[in-house]
Amino acid sequence: MTGQSSMPRAWTQQVVDVAGWSEVVEQLGAGASTLVALWGEPDHVHMAVADSADLARMRVLSLECPQGSFPSVGRVHAPAIRLERAVTDLFGLVPIGAPDARPWLDHGVWGIETPPGGGGRGRVLGEYEFLPVEGDNLHQVPVGPVHAGIIEPGHFRFAADGETIVRLEQRLGYAHKGIEALMRGSDLGRAAKLAGRCSGDSTVAYAWGFASAVEMALGWVVPARAVWLRALMAELERLANHLGDVGAICNDAAFAIMLAHCSVLREQVLRIAKACFGHRLMMDCIVPGGVRADIAPASAGDILPALAAIRREFAKLVLLYDKTTSLQERTVGTGIVVPGLARRFGAGGFVGRASGRMCDARRWPGYAPYSDLVFEIPTLPEGDVNARVWIRIREIEESMRLAERIVASLAEGAVFAAPPTIDAARTGMSLIEGFRGDVFVWVRVEADGRIGRCHLRDPSWFQWPLLEAAIEGNIIADFPLCNKSFNCSYSGVDL
Repeated sequence: MTGQSSMPRAWTQQVVDVAGWSEVVEQLGAGASTLVALWGEPDHVHMAVADSADLARMRVLSLECPQGSFPSVGRVHAPAIRLERAVTDLFGLVPIGAPDARPWLDHGVWGIETPPGGGGRGRVLGEYEFLPVEGDNLHQVPVGPVHAGIIEPGHFRFAADGETIVRLEQRLGYAHKGIEALMRGSDLGRAAKLAGRCSGDSTVAYAWGFASAVEMALGWVVPARAVWLRALMAELERLANHLGDVGAICNDAAFAIMLAHCSVLREQVLRIAKACFGHRLMMDCIVPGGVRADIAPASAGDILPALAAIRREFAKLVLLYDKTTSLQERTVGTGIVVPGLARRFGAGGFVGRASGRMCDARRWPGYAPYSDLVFEIPTLPEGDVNARVWIRIREIEESMRLAERIVASLAEGAVFAAPPTIDAARTGMSLIEGFRGDVFVWVRVEADGRIGRCHLRDPSWFQWPLLEAAIEGNIIADFPLCNKSFNCSYSGVDL
């Protein structure tokens, strides 16, 4: 095996004027393109879009905003609305014609009026106004931001007719940590650590995404063994999270025994990760240029029997789930995301695939070493809680097979390559499949080797709004079940 850069170079980046920007906005509104990301700088706004008919074709558009404004994307394409609100909070850029001008990340507690990204366009925030709901016999039920147990903060405002939910509105941003601002001026090592902490349960996906974007920018070729080790980490991360989710969903349907058994299996996966890479979550193991942790031959040999034992036990749990009528009554037909809405929002991961969207960044656009691996991408059309459980089940089975093949494909060799010479500022981007879906990273590395700007987009940006749609018409008691079936990241969208 030879070394390789893990991201395709067919992606394009271009500077556009207002007319060019607006033309792409109209394509998004017509469904011809899929929004991948939208982010800002003090004087520029950027947008990544993919061809809806060919997700491997992606381009990044950059628009200069000398007047502090840009044509709204959310005006015709709802998935952009929250992203635009975040751009305004962080950089003061105003989307002209936006349907929602409320703050998103800014809760009025930063102690400053000017957005922290600069731009000098300050604003004073009043009390946050939730969207109005009209009708007879409606009442509101506020939940959070503080929740029971160990969970990140988020507020949910229900409007209900009796127990039936008429509207759910989310308010997030409580976990805003300024991670992208902290990255500016950081060296690659510190920036890689920050990327891996954007959403801790996806630390491998984020670290791989950041490393791949930097490597694309600098033409940094990664040793083959390091590429395969990254994939092994990613599949172990996927296994651990999916196992935890299957158990937690069943627990919210009052079937606690599944949580207990799935938690045991998840623990076994975390112990494999610890034995192989020195950290249960494999945090800080992936860096630009390769990996920091290699696995010894003895540890690699232990993976296969451990996975075989997990497979045997998990098969019993799958049968239990399938044969338990009380579980099916709670999950089948609950929290439906219709396929058209999943396509419009470009929903990735199990949320998109459970609503019939054929998507997986490992194949579209594809990256090494998955181009050398054969694997199935399960989809279902129903879009309910049950479908999201079954997608996880099939992905658990597939990830175990992939992990076994990756271990068998490991060759001897280096796991890190020295960086190339940096002679000018360069940009790169990547799309990595995490357990929730595709993680997008765009980075600009300055001539001194430090980060000029880095944007990290969690798949939850396009999944949280779908939870609002999925819960409509369900009862309040089913919200924990629906919410867990999505398992969106709070931290990932709070930046």
